[in-house]
Amino acid sequence: MTRILISGAGIGGLALAHALRRGGLDVAVYEREPSPQSRNQGYRLHLDPDGNAALRACLPPAVLDRVRDTSGVNGDLVASFTQDLRRVHAQEFPGIPDSELTTIDRDRFRRGLLSGLAEVVTFGRPVTGYEITRSGRVSIGFDEGDLLVGADGVGSAVRRQLLPHATLRDLGLRCVYGRLPLPAASPTPPPAAHPTPAPGLASMPPSDSSRAPWIPADFQRGFCWVAGDNGFGAGFAPVHYRDGQPGYLMIALVGAADRFDPAQRDPADLWQTVTEATADWHPEIQKILAYADSASFFPITIRASDRVDAWPTGPVTLLGDAVHTMPPAGGVGANTALQDAATLAGELLSGAPLLDAVASYERQMLPRGFDTVERSVRMIEQMTSR
Repeated sequence: MTRILISGAGIGGLALAHALRRGGLDVAVYEREPSPQSRNQGYRLHLDPDGNAALRACLPPAVLDRVRDTSGVNGDLVASFTQDLRRVHAQEFPGIPDSELTTIDRDRFRRGLLSGLAEVVTFGRPVTGYEITRSGRVSIGFDEGDLLVGADGVGSAVRRQLLPHATLRDLGLRCVYGRLPLPAASPTPPPAAHPTPAPGLASMPPSDSSRAPWIPADFQRGFCWVAGDNGFGAGFAPVHYRDGQPGYLMIALVGAADRFDPAQRDPADLWQTVTEATADWHPEIQKILAYADSASFFPITIRASDRVDAWPTGPVTLLGDAVHTMPPAGGVGANTALQDAATLAGELLSGAPLLDAVASYERQMLPRGFDTVERSVRMIEQMTSR
């Protein structure tokens, strides 16, 4: 039986593992993190029709149902605003069926994708390199298979060995993510004056489990981008869970790298940075930041992969951010990784010789992935232009 080794238990790697197991292949997934909860994976993700089609192709029906049932209520708006909340542009998406997923929480999504893979996924076991054996198989030191798939993210060790010339460029932008939890409680508006609460959840006002009436209505419907006059921009997007569990409003502040302290990692300090950057914005935005969970904030460097030419096909390939890292603009990174998983699984299960299947996958994945990177870079440049 063909044995596939997957480095990385992220979204793309887990979707691929499900698809290959459904097709009868022997699969092992190795993840460097010690557990699914060991690192903040981020908050809200957007799925588009391509991502939904890939999920349907990869996941067993029971896992797909679990992912759907624990996802967020579908949003129907993408809009942009000035810092005083004057709407500049809006696009509505009415009538999205409940069978489609548009809003997912990254942590819940990953937990759903881990369903049924307990015997397949090993945490705390990083793949640090590989060796091609005399028989043409690939060894990672503690296991051996017919194909190794590097799905190990932006810092991919598999990519560093396979494509040592591949480069990532720093786009000169930083993003700080955080969130305002929406707990189950009777809705009560916050005080009119701009408060200065103590860090954490204790100072957060009560709100309805699915809506907080003092948050701008558009912010409750979908992704809203606010462009400040001071060079910062911020995205706000809700997650209202379908199963009625408390949700949250995601917050993402973006600005030039030189506007942030590179040594700043403490969540409360990052919360303070975001609060100060939006101090002259509309009072409703100030309220959101004032009552946000200060322990939830973390920074990322916004980077993008430089396009690489096709390489000689062998028993090692790449998937998702490991090969085509892109900015979060447009929410296309997760969808592209899922497309990679569906495409690679389809080729490996087609009955073609393994290396022919891998070559066919790479011919599709490379142009698609890097075209998406370029579109994502253009989008974030437009969003952050002054």
